[in-house]
Amino acid sequence: MRTDRRGFLGLITCVGVAAVLPWRPAHALDASGAHALIDRSLEEVYQVINSGQPTAQMYQQFEAIFARYADVDVIARSALGPAARQADAAEFAAYRQAFQGYVGRKYGARFREFIGSRIEVTGARPLKSFFAVTSVAHLNGRAPMEVEWHVSNRSGQDLYFNIIIEGVNMLASERAEIGAMLARERGSLPALTAALQQAG
Repeated sequence: MRTDRRGFLGLITCVGVAAVLPWRPAHALDASGAHALIDRSLEEVYQVINSGQPTAQMYQQFEAIFARYADVDVIARSALGPAARQADAAEFAAYRQAFQGYVGRKYGARFREFIGSRIEVTGARPLKSFFAVTSVAHLNGRAPMEVEWHVSNRSGQDLYFNIIIEGVNMLASERAEIGAMLARERGSLPALTAALQQAG
């Protein structure tokens, strides 16, 4: 069951890192706005899943959806950990771009598991300085899964920055995986970036 949760965590990460929403002034995020963000992103993911396009094109679209709806900078920095503070701007920008593509390929590869499934958004509530959007995933042949999305507008846009699926935390999972890859590259961020470009 844990493998199922991790796989699901992977693909829905692509719901909400290439295209970005137009900049707009910061505004007060509310429950309805957070709810609508997740609704829109899920709708786009399922359009791609059911489109019948070639796999390579689907991966590109999953990456673009992730870019539109996720706070990629926060997620990429969290995954990299302390090394993000030590990286210069150019190194981090290259890593961030590679991380974005890696997510699109790695998690997009699981799309077949979601054909015929659905995710129902059930509510949203304030939690600390952000909103938690709750949902239930109904996957073929599996028990329903509770999914919680954390949405903030600290970047000036409504974006999600974490997903928790029955206790599996996206930020923690990516931090462990990227940390292990960085260790294999002996702490070299350029080497990690090159590895991410080839992975997934």
